[in-house]
Amino acid sequence: MIAVTEPEQTSGKEDRYRRVVLATCCLSVFMAGLDVTIVNVALPSIQHTLHASVSDLQWTIDAYTLVIACLLMLSGSLADRFGRRRVFQIGLAAFSLGSLLCSVAPSLGWLIAFRGLQAIGGSMLNPVAMSIIRNVFEDPKERAKAIGMWGSVAGLSLASGPVIGGLLVSGLGWRSIFWINVPVGLIAIALTQRFVLESRAERPRRLDPPGQLAVIALLGCLTAGIIEGPRSGWSSAPIVALFGVAALAAIVLVILESRRREPLIDMRYFRSVPFSGAALIGVVALATLGGFLFLNTLYLQDVRGYSALHAGLLTIPMAAMLGVFSTVSGRLVASRGPRPALMMSGALIGVGAVMLIGLSAHTAVWYLIVAYLIYGAGAGLVSAPITNTALSGMPRDQAGVAGAIASTFRQTGAAVGVAVTGAIVASSSVGFVHASHAAWSVVAGCGVIVVLLGMFSTGRWALATAERNGGRLATT
Repeated sequence: MIAVTEPEQTSGKEDRYRRVVLATCCLSVFMAGLDVTIVNVALPSIQHTLHASVSDLQWTIDAYTLVIACLLMLSGSLADRFGRRRVFQIGLAAFSLGSLLCSVAPSLGWLIAFRGLQAIGGSMLNPVAMSIIRNVFEDPKERAKAIGMWGSVAGLSLASGPVIGGLLVSGLGWRSIFWINVPVGLIAIALTQRFVLESRAERPRRLDPPGQLAVIALLGCLTAGIIEGPRSGWSSAPIVALFGVAALAAIVLVILESRRREPLIDMRYFRSVPFSGAALIGVVALATLGGFLFLNTLYLQDVRGYSALHAGLLTIPMAAMLGVFSTVSGRLVASRGPRPALMMSGALIGVGAVMLIGLSAHTAVWYLIVAYLIYGAGAGLVSAPITNTALSGMPRDQAGVAGAIASTFRQTGAAVGVAVTGAIVASSSVGFVHASHAAWSVVAGCGVIVVLLGMFSTGRWALATAERNGGRLATT
């Protein structure tokens, strides 16, 4: 029998500790990712039960993505300042409570409000979990493996959402899709309390309340104007006022953030063409995903008459390809750089959307699946090159902040995609199928924009601006 030395025992305990911490962080990303696709499957059921309009359904989705987009950077700053474990637990508790309240919401208005509470908690999960992983896994190789596992769970949650949601909605009703988060959240809270050590940034960034309020006014008013425009009239006073406030908030945000020493959004980053390009690509590409999930769910259940489970099963090819090609994308970026992945992503998104422009109530299922596979591959390819391009030339100590800004733009894109495609459908009087043709055309156009922006933001001149800007940032 071989005796185990003290160092080996210590090493074994540390390995187990790191695995438990990683598992806890993976639980959080599973919950947050699951809500992206599981709620979409339930939209028709929610519509029928709560007598919701198209714009009401848009708010059910966008109340979640919009609040996360507004609070993502604030949550990261709070975690660095007040403790990552503490903020992570608060996020898990708020997300779990919001999920429980969503399951008992008596009306559409309350459901939207509780979705917002979910999102407040959700904004504290992924960015803080990533900070915890970076802090626990000090070895670069082990950290890379941990982040890879974390990303795989994120892809698995997206792929699982349609099936789990379809099973729950078909068997127990739409309210049951929110129950699953409660036990998972409670387990994650207990594991965090038991195993995750508290950590803070050595020099936490200052909070920026004026900048935060400007971001909320900009994104909130812009999204509200797009969603409510078809119902109130695009030229009506409330809609014009919303767009006016959004424009004013954008101007104020640029002025405020350009003058602050530690702004919420550092405007100097946008002097880098790759960073600006990555931000725009994030908005456009994620807008296609938000639009795809919204339009496709209503089409499969309201037009084709499929059950929630059947619709969920048909969505699996898209989600599976998204997960698979997210991994392929990382390898492609590592070997060839971001340009090929971006070009292929935009092209596949465009082709997949073009195939869906002519949908009818009797389109062959095999044709739908082919379109879903193509679109899913394109959507999966875009994440890694966006992150790579956004961080191009950035000083290492500012990479986290730059990545958080890029993530905010991606969340904003998902909210805008639901708002725009829903507004196109709601504005039309020719029925959902024919109205959706214009919406799918917009999604296809976004694919073309991804190709053009990818080409423009990854050239030699663009990369040179990133290097120059990185040098200026490193010396200030």
